[in-house]
Amino acid sequence: MAPDEPSDPALRRAVLAVDGPSGSGKSSVSRGVARRLRLRYLDTGAMYRAVTWWMLANGVDVDDPDSVASRVGEIGLEVSTDPEHASIAVNGTDVSGPIRGPEVTAAVSAVSAVPAVRARLVDLQRAAVGEGGIVVEGRDIGTVVLPDATLKVFLTAHESVRSTRRADELRERGIPAPADSLESIRRRDRLDSTRAVSPLQRAEDAVVVDATDLGLGDVIDLVARLLLDRLARPGVGSAPAALATGQQWVAGQQ
Repeated sequence: MAPDEPSDPALRRAVLAVDGPSGSGKSSVSRGVARRLRLRYLDTGAMYRAVTWWMLANGVDVDDPDSVASRVGEIGLEVSTDPEHASIAVNGTDVSGPIRGPEVTAAVSAVSAVPAVRARLVDLQRAAVGEGGIVVEGRDIGTVVLPDATLKVFLTAHESVRSTRRADELRERGIPAPADSLESIRRRDRLDSTRAVSPLQRAEDAVVVDATDLGLGDVIDLVARLLLDRLARPGVGSAPAALATGQQWVAGQQ
């Protein structure tokens, strides 16, 4: 559990699933909500990136599913769930920085589509969730990994906004952005939404949050309120499949 766990027993058991496409702000929003509510935080995308990094570092053909599947058992992952110090190590080596590089980014969709990889990581993700008190972000959390999550949020934004945000994020980390950020986002969307195993899609009971015209702080405020509202009113839906924005729908004000 992250330091200074919440005093509210309901929050200590809560599981918030945040899914969405590349560049939608899942990581920033999820970490922000975890900090705000003193919850743990799990970035499942980093886990797939870490596996991809290891495959590339060990000369595995990432476009050959059988080769990837035959080697995934050699990988040991250590993931921090502290939102203040999120990190991931592969077989004892911290790879928090290298997994964000362009080579891993270009290959992660192919590795993520391998059933053996997804099966292994889903087991690890569920084990990390444990008793709850956590925000989990990814692409199949509400649909596959944690279908019984306390609250499911599908975070999205217009693709042009997502491409700009992703390019800015990479530059802040000192990583060159793709020459065509928009096409990179579109390619990732196609790969993630059309893969045969656990494709990117909105869970039927998820709240859709469109962050196109909202700042990061606004989205964090909204998602935190959505979770607190769900905990305050167990059994009452939070406008599933509705478009939740600061102006159109706010938890507890409909």
